[in-house]
Amino acid sequence: MKIGVSNLAFYPETFTRILEYLEAKGVGFCEIINEYPYNEIDEDILESYNVKLTVHAPLSDINLASHNQAIRTSSIGEVKKSMDRAVRWDSELVVVHPGSMPVLGRKIEEKIFQYNYESLQELSSYADDCGVYMCVENMPVIEGLLFQDLKELNSLLEDIGTYMTLDVGHAHNSGFSPQDMVQYPLIKHIHLSDNDGTWDHHNALGTGSIDFDSLFEALNDVNYDGVLVVEVKNPQDVVESLKYIENKV
Repeated sequence: MKIGVSNLAFYPETFTRILEYLEAKGVGFCEIINEYPYNEIDEDILESYNVKLTVHAPLSDINLASHNQAIRTSSIGEVKKSMDRAVRWDSELVVVHPGSMPVLGRKIEEKIFQYNYESLQELSSYADDCGVYMCVENMPVIEGLLFQDLKELNSLLEDIGTYMTLDVGHAHNSGFSPQDMVQYPLIKHIHLSDNDGTWDHHNALGTGSIDFDSLFEALNDVNYDGVLVVEVKNPQDVVESLKYIENKV
């Protein structure tokens, strides 16, 4: 399996130091969260390391479902910038979060879901034009976040013609078993972390209640050939997670 590590664990360390660390660990992929201080990087750096990139569109202050049209338009624009950068950085994949319910949006829920749909549909077309895969991520069980349910997310993605990032920790929070998590053929990318089922802790693999033996077996059964990205909180959790994976696969 192809293993990657998110720069989340190292934020806000310099990108050069992150690549040096991952290359020394033999990690083939780094997922770069494309916001400050990683909104722009020196592309020459990438040629110096044997680490490929996947790109995570910005997390902060982005809402593709906003009923404030200036915010929604700006959010779409920021995700498009990540797709443009993915092309320059020779990355074939961009992870995108679906929108969230605005504070006053609950009274116009149908309109909010329509805004979210239109935003993702536009971005799906843009990804096709760029030649990159847009992979929309299932969200954790936090009030206001849209598409916490894998089945609902899969239906949306089938409709707009794009792909899924399966976040295993988020799906565990939502009560999905490993076998249920991996059944969707649109999964092209996976985030790995562990938790006890009550919250999206992003802890080291093997420290929570996720059955990774069953998960890895299920991934083999469906011939998953994408990247498994370790997305944990700190460098020590990266070390523990990589050791855990090495012993399991």
